[in-house]
Amino acid sequence: MSTPSLASGPEGRDALRPLLDTVLDALEAGAQARGGPLPAGGPDAVTARLHAAVGDVLPQDGDPDALRVLVHALAEGAADPAHPHCAAHLHCPPLAVATAADLAASVLNPSLDSWDQAPAASALEALVTRALAREASASDAVVTTGGTESNHLALLLARERHSAGVRLVCGANAHHSLPRAAWLLGLPDPVIVPAPAGTLDPAALDEALTTLPGPHLVAATAGTTDAGLIDPLPEIAALCTTHRARLHIDAAYGGGLLFSDRLRERLAGLERAHTVTLDLHKLGWQPVAAGLLAVRQPRDLAALKHHADYLNADDDTAAGLPDLLGRSLRTTRRPDILKIAVTLKSLGRSGLGALVDKVCDRAREFADLVRHHPAFELHDRPAISTVLFRPAHATDDTVAAVRRSLLHQGRAVLGRARLDGRLWLKATLLNPDTSPADLTALLTLVEEAAEQITEEADKAVTAAEEADALVEGPSPR
Repeated sequence: MSTPSLASGPEGRDALRPLLDTVLDALEAGAQARGGPLPAGGPDAVTARLHAAVGDVLPQDGDPDALRVLVHALAEGAADPAHPHCAAHLHCPPLAVATAADLAASVLNPSLDSWDQAPAASALEALVTRALAREASASDAVVTTGGTESNHLALLLARERHSAGVRLVCGANAHHSLPRAAWLLGLPDPVIVPAPAGTLDPAALDEALTTLPGPHLVAATAGTTDAGLIDPLPEIAALCTTHRARLHIDAAYGGGLLFSDRLRERLAGLERAHTVTLDLHKLGWQPVAAGLLAVRQPRDLAALKHHADYLNADDDTAAGLPDLLGRSLRTTRRPDILKIAVTLKSLGRSGLGALVDKVCDRAREFADLVRHHPAFELHDRPAISTVLFRPAHATDDTVAAVRRSLLHQGRAVLGRARLDGRLWLKATLLNPDTSPADLTALLTLVEEAAEQITEEADKAVTAAEEADALVEGPSPR
């Protein structure tokens, strides 16, 4: 058996080129076999097909066809975010140029825990993170795996800055990672402020900050997971100033609006935050992962400082080798900044802004379709690119059944959100190639599924009534 080829080095290009053809062909064939936005049949069927394709995971002798087989199996069983009817989550189709850059990162395999493992990557990360921080009116930023890690870091920095007694105050609409981070960090129980309209209520926040002892960390949201709503950031920032509370803004979803000249004004107040969560594998079209935490005061990052002599010895640091351990809680860290940098440079502000505008326009168009369709009810106009809707006069059980039916058939991927005491279907539009015809077709799929489920439910009720009548026998005269 020949020695496996390395991806880098003098033979890397010749070794990779035919393998890339294999991957691309297998991706295409797997997508054709899937035939829709996700595989049909539900979890059991998908698992059975995958097991059949993979067979023995660790055979005695290697299989030269393993790359094609496994990529085909994964593609056939994938939920494809590039399909216009795959619109459940904040799960974007990545840009080709970003994906190509990610390949380069994998080939070179730098690890950003010491400069001698990643000389150019560490310099690129410093350059790009500061540029992105400026977009959020901050001074610096660190790269994270996404919104959850960024929110966790924001609470950690607040704890180290203001003591372990700092109390998180957030809306009922806040991302689940915030109260979870408070628990993980041993902070006091969070104060959950009502969000009756889906956004944090400033009056209730004012009352909480007035009555509860500090120090406080207020977490606002710019783009909620369920409906894409943006908290009243200027009012919240003003209250934080009045009560001397620290402000964190989770803009994992809405932060992408910063690229749009037309829509960035919706983030007014973001510039007053001490920390901001950004996430470019949402409205940034990056392969996972591509998160950041921006900080207004760079000295806050001193809390991450850590010493390991083999990575950042004092004499090396004094000699000018950059200390990278203080840029993350992780040690081994891939250069996710490369794909981000390539995207920013390739598309520019106008190119990224155009993509943001496009998906937000599509969301408004879809909302209009729903609003004018007699068989549907619209929750509200979209704040970003998320649309909540449901079949008119349907029960929550029917709404849930419609979603699961479309998933099981492999015809559409829609999310779910509970607001105003009711269950809604959620379409999160992040595909800039989605057309108006795609949106019409999606609504038709939902309508047909709702009609079928309602009809089956009516038949079941009728059958049950007839069975009861037979058991009871004829009515006495």
